[in-house]
Amino acid sequence: MIAPTVTHRRRRARRAGLAAGLCALALGAGGCGSSHTNGTSADPASAVPASAPLYAGATVRPSGSERSEALAAGKALTHQADPYLRLLAALRTPGSGKLDYARDVAPWLGPKAGLFLTSLAASRSLTSVLEAGLLGREGAGIPFGPVQGALVLDTRDPNAARSFLTGQARRAGARPQTYRGVSYEVASSGLAFGLVARFAVIGSQAALRSVIDTTQGGAALSAAGAYGKLLAKAPAEALAHVYVNPGAREAAGAGVLALLTGQRPANVSLLTKAGSISLDADTLGGAPAGLLSASPEAARALAAMPGDSWLGIGLARAGSGLPGDIRGLEGLASLMASGPEAPGTLSLKSLLGGLLAPLKALGAPTARARRDFGSWMGPAAVFAGGSSLLELKAAVVIDSTNAQRSRAAVAELGRVLRAQGGTAQPASIPGAEAALGATVKGLPLRLYVAAGKDSRGQAKFILGLGEQAVSAALAPSSTLSASAALHAAGAGIGEGAQPSLMLDTPTLVSLLEGVGLTESPSLSGLMPYLRTLSTISGGGHELGGEVERFRLVVGLAQAGG
Repeated sequence: MIAPTVTHRRRRARRAGLAAGLCALALGAGGCGSSHTNGTSADPASAVPASAPLYAGATVRPSGSERSEALAAGKALTHQADPYLRLLAALRTPGSGKLDYARDVAPWLGPKAGLFLTSLAASRSLTSVLEAGLLGREGAGIPFGPVQGALVLDTRDPNAARSFLTGQARRAGARPQTYRGVSYEVASSGLAFGLVARFAVIGSQAALRSVIDTTQGGAALSAAGAYGKLLAKAPAEALAHVYVNPGAREAAGAGVLALLTGQRPANVSLLTKAGSISLDADTLGGAPAGLLSASPEAARALAAMPGDSWLGIGLARAGSGLPGDIRGLEGLASLMASGPEAPGTLSLKSLLGGLLAPLKALGAPTARARRDFGSWMGPAAVFAGGSSLLELKAAVVIDSTNAQRSRAAVAELGRVLRAQGGTAQPASIPGAEAALGATVKGLPLRLYVAAGKDSRGQAKFILGLGEQAVSAALAPSSTLSASAALHAAGAGIGEGAQPSLMLDTPTLVSLLEGVGLTESPSLSGLMPYLRTLSTISGGGHELGGEVERFRLVVGLAQAGG
């Protein structure tokens, strides 16, 4: 059970990523309240400026199966009987007391809501609100002012909405202002309140004024070409979605979003059904894709991994895409492994740093690295098997387009690792044409770097934890292509997509427990969520019209509980 009071360690959970956080906000609003939807049904994106770097939209008063499935998913994830009502904290402003949904919000809230940011510089303040709502910790609302952006809420009773905004503004000590003929109120902190074209708006003053500009003829997000093209492909049953504007560099590379979207314009839709939560990441081509791509090459690379793997990730483009993949992994590592660690102990932060060190060497942005490593790299995959540290076999396996160069790269990578303070000595591994064993700071096991050919004659370059990992990569007794787990992942993803990601979460949790990482300050806050999950799988395909979809499906082990 998740404790009703969140400890200081649980604060690490707020770094689960902006995309997930905003989807949770949208889902949370959708889970509470009645199913009546007699509002204006106006799209908040029509009032949001086209230049917004990030926008989250949601159906906040769903009905029927949408509502029941959202509630079931929320209960399974948080173990709370009413998992979303505390997300009303997002509407709490300075001086505001605890809000009652039925009394304060339900009378005026319409069916749709949106949230947009004009800058992501203070985005972690948003995730603290979401953590408070979903986990039960008391918290204040979104600190708009420092966070540049606004909530834009459809209304079914504008007069009741105006009364709510006026009350919140009065408690915050706000004073009347007028901009382009529209009256609103603004507090000394910069927090502004106003009713703009039937939308209730709470946010920074600059963002509220941009809503006024947009409703009076400015370029709206709803009319932007990329937004419209992606929304046309989005699943109709989506409860919420997050759109990332490709023109905003900080949004395109922000946190976990980079894993799914890379530097492409993207729309990530949230879907819930019995037993699972899904994210559909739809992207437009033309820019580098995310780590998790829709390419068939990624699916084929995963299918060739050892059949007893509990983790597998297929990568389509290790050569040109490795630097971007590393940035995405570094972002994920910083989200999962921030915070203090006891000196001299095994920690998630040091483990992830050790795993990334050789990959960063392979993907270094230098002419020498591109020549010695990037020039021969084809599709790649990551796998892990074994349920304890002694049994663990894990590796990054890269297809080589030039066997001679990938053999020479073994010694070259050894030179780089020695220069970084590690050790590297020649090793003999059956089936490998060149190999060395290395020690890397942060890794509890010896890293083996090897090159050889598999049973089909395909040249491979391998970074393996332990000799067994190298042997399994070159000559697996079976492959995932014939495994029940991979076939189940494909069935769960649907739409004819081939999986390029699979993870058995209970096995991961067991391994983390076995090495004592579950109580580390950097990971303990995430463990309640991980223990709630059964599997994670993902795969993608082309939707047509330059749009690709990568679907991530998270199975809930205790859905409906």
